[in-house]
Amino acid sequence: MRAAWVLLPALAALSAYYVYLPLPGTVSDPWKLMLLDATFRAAQQTCHLIHYLRLSHHLIVLNYLICTFDKLKSVSSEDINITDTVFDGVEVRVFEPPAKRDERLKRSVIYIHGGGWALASARTSLYNNLCRIMAQSLNAVVVSIEYRLVPEVCFPEQFHDALRATKHFLQPDVLAEYSVDPSRIAISGDSAGGNLAAAVCQELSKDEHLTIRPKLQALIYPVLQAFDFNTPSYQQNMNMPVLPRYVMINYWIDYFNGNYDLAHSLLINNHTALDVGQALSFRGRLNWTSLLPSSFKKNYKPVIQTTGKAEIIQEIPALLDVRAVPLLAENETLQLQPKTYILTCENDVLRDDGVMYAKRLENAGVEVTLDHFDDCFHGCMIFTIWPTDFSAGVQTRNSYIKWLDENL
Repeated sequence: MRAAWVLLPALAALSAYYVYLPLPGTVSDPWKLMLLDATFRAAQQTCHLIHYLRLSHHLIVLNYLICTFDKLKSVSSEDINITDTVFDGVEVRVFEPPAKRDERLKRSVIYIHGGGWALASARTSLYNNLCRIMAQSLNAVVVSIEYRLVPEVCFPEQFHDALRATKHFLQPDVLAEYSVDPSRIAISGDSAGGNLAAAVCQELSKDEHLTIRPKLQALIYPVLQAFDFNTPSYQQNMNMPVLPRYVMINYWIDYFNGNYDLAHSLLINNHTALDVGQALSFRGRLNWTSLLPSSFKKNYKPVIQTTGKAEIIQEIPALLDVRAVPLLAENETLQLQPKTYILTCENDVLRDDGVMYAKRLENAGVEVTLDHFDDCFHGCMIFTIWPTDFSAGVQTRNSYIKWLDENL
């Protein structure tokens, strides 16, 4: 009994040490965020152990755990008709609100979920709930794309899946089947889904054979570049839940089917050093010293290596492929983009990706709304269901849907 009195406080202290993280005072629901992050870290460590023992790929196990936990939740969909179907070989989930009297055509949102190109699903309650609320609030048909994940496939297959499903939906006869107004369609996504949405939108804008294109694009804390892992937000938020810098770098490596041994070289920007000729032409397109406002730059300094490793780009050429890194697109492509909404969070390594893309689009003549939240963190918009319900999730979701409602 006496041993238990010693052991229990020790375990409590150890748990508190594992959970606690120093967070900025502006972060909403800090302790809930710490608990979410600790749970995710514990799951990741368990999955990496299973990977190390060669029992399964860590991302497959992690996704299994996420989906298993997700099954414990129940989200009502009484007012929305939800169907699973296939668009040009790609699985999608379609959310349709009931038809209203005298209503002919509805607006529509094509949505691409996040998860580092490796996790989550259009069918999980987190995204099912988001798309259901979007369909209900906007009285819109929402198409949620179930693209294939890492490690089953790697780049560019996720991009191809998203592009094929989107082009299929944009066909006049398919839009007519779902009673969708061809002039009122948005393409949207969060995080890695924001990456795919931006890349697909750029590709569609260059396709001269398309008769129907999205009216809007709406990107939620999108990941848009792998050129510079030392932007101010990467430096400021390198250890921030739920997406520390090293985790984002590993997601990129997994997406490109690269080698984890390259992680440190990527972290210090060896792949885009001044002597790496392949990167030189892109440097001006991602100069954060000119693209970011002073309030974001603060006192951070650029990390530009004089001598690097050109073999990294040779081994992973996708690091400079605009289908994977839409922020590096040429100005001629950016000029073709539709009216754009970009949501960013202060406590997020990807903050500057979204801010720089907004600035480049604006410089190219595109109408852009940059919706920045000082108290929010990466991924927050999908966390609105107990026990992972955050005030930041409701706040960002409402702002996003409000913009779509006013502009679509």
